Amino acid sequence: MNLFAIVSFLFFTCLVALISYYVTRKEDLNSQDGYFLGGRSLGAWTIAGSLMLTNLSTEQLIGLNAQGYSDTIAVMGWEVGSAIALVIVAFYLLPRYLKGGITTIPDFLEDRYDFGTKQIVTILFLFGYVFNLLPPILYSGAVAINGLFNIPETLGIGRLPALYLTVLTIGIVGSIYAIFGGLKAVAVSDSINGVGLLIGGLMIPIIGLFVLGDGSISAGFSTILQDSPEKMNSIGDSESPVPFSTMFTGMLLVNLFYWGTAQHIMQRAISAKSLKEGQKGVLIAAFLKLLGPVFLILPGIIAFNMFGPDLEPTDAYPRLVHEILPTPFVGFFAAVLFGAILSSFNSALNSSVTLIALNIYKPYINPKATDKEVVRKGKYFGTAIALFAICIAPLIDLVPQGFFQYLQMVNGFYNVPILTIMIVGYLTKRVPAIAAKVSLFVFISTYAATQLVWDTGVHFLHILAILFVICSTLMLLIGKLYPRNEDFYLEEKSKVDMQPWKLVYPVGIAATVAMIIIYTLLSPVGIL
Repeated sequence: MNLFAIVSFLFFTCLVALISYYVTRKEDLNSQDGYFLGGRSLGAWTIAGSLMLTNLSTEQLIGLNAQGYSDTIAVMGWEVGSAIALVIVAFYLLPRYLKGGITTIPDFLEDRYDFGTKQIVTILFLFGYVFNLLPPILYSGAVAINGLFNIPETLGIGRLPALYLTVLTIGIVGSIYAIFGGLKAVAVSDSINGVGLLIGGLMIPIIGLFVLGDGSISAGFSTILQDSPEKMNSIGDSESPVPFSTMFTGMLLVNLFYWGTAQHIMQRAISAKSLKEGQKGVLIAAFLKLLGPVFLILPGIIAFNMFGPDLEPTDAYPRLVHEILPTPFVGFFAAVLFGAILSSFNSALNSSVTLIALNIYKPYINPKATDKEVVRKGKYFGTAIALFAICIAPLIDLVPQGFFQYLQMVNGFYNVPILTIMIVGYLTKRVPAIAAKVSLFVFISTYAATQLVWDTGVHFLHILAILFVICSTLMLLIGKLYPRNEDFYLEEKSKVDMQPWKLVYPVGIAATVAMIIIYTLLSPVGIL
């Protein structure tokens, strides 16, 4: 392990921590808004940076590059397809969230349906975060760091002990940010690391193409087109992990859930100092997502052409980085990667604490708790969740096959079911609470049957779309037969300036057009 790499890693990591501390040192962390929402003071670039870093962890770097290595660039639907979802968030969802003055996404469901619906969704969110988000983030981060620094060989220990050591380190540092710094410390560190990740992430495919092309980036790209042209086809067939048809069905719904209703993502946008800044931040993130395939999938394709088809897919990205990156840059890239891991981990942890403290502890355990008491108890909950994730994360190494795709399939147990009742709730006025509960039960139980018991042969994203239509129709039918006693109206509870950004529509349309152009270029009628 190179000493210079270690020094540069520690320098950049400590620099981010010091800047985050300096910027947030005067924040009020004893109030709910101060601790959980950064005092509702985030600007556009901080929101965009935090959204990107919360999303772009090694879960994507390892998982999507593994699919780029083993499949094709068609898996970019998870990235490029996010742009249209973010546009919808900026146009429609964010103005309503800020108008309602909510702190957690389930808060709206209490106003729209009832307290029971809110609590069911809170539990579903926590299930997803504690079991299917936090441990995979730690695991994929540890795999990347171990591959970059060759920790098992350097320390003379096995793969699993090395994973535990790295997971423990990431978990402790991430917990310090999330538990003791509050949301603003998380968001500020995200923004700084975001710049580093953009630089470091783009370095890998550029240097990779340079090496593959024996000193010429264009020659490297030509090598891919000549030796594995099928890899650059964005139009996935029925055998692809992401068939192109899913872009118009379940993929759109999953992306809309993730960017529009997932607590750990939307917590950044609803922390905006104004609607204008929130919309700008969300649309900046939409354009940044269009760059995703360059550093989240192309390196995997480069690794395939450089090392052949015999690698374990999850090892493709770490192997490429280790082989091509000049020694002086290893420490910097490792620090950026470490920051990306921390970002996703501490964001999910902070949101888990927010949900437990505000939606479980306060209403059930101590309804009279002061803000300071709620924040203090939230820190205890955060510590317990972090320890749980640290303990089980390395065990994922026993079943790493199809890692990213597996995560998306499991997410289906709660993501689109929640999105369904959110959309129907916003678009209708008379659908009652019982309809939301019936919808959740039917959706989750049917989806579970198709994934665990009955192999339908239909892609899980298509199944999610079919169930979305069925359960939406079911809710509307119940609303027709047993309507609410009175119409629902979204009350004005905004705590920030609600003047919209005057360029929100032209910029949103531009992002959508750019997405279409990218798909066209990377299709059989484009450059191929």
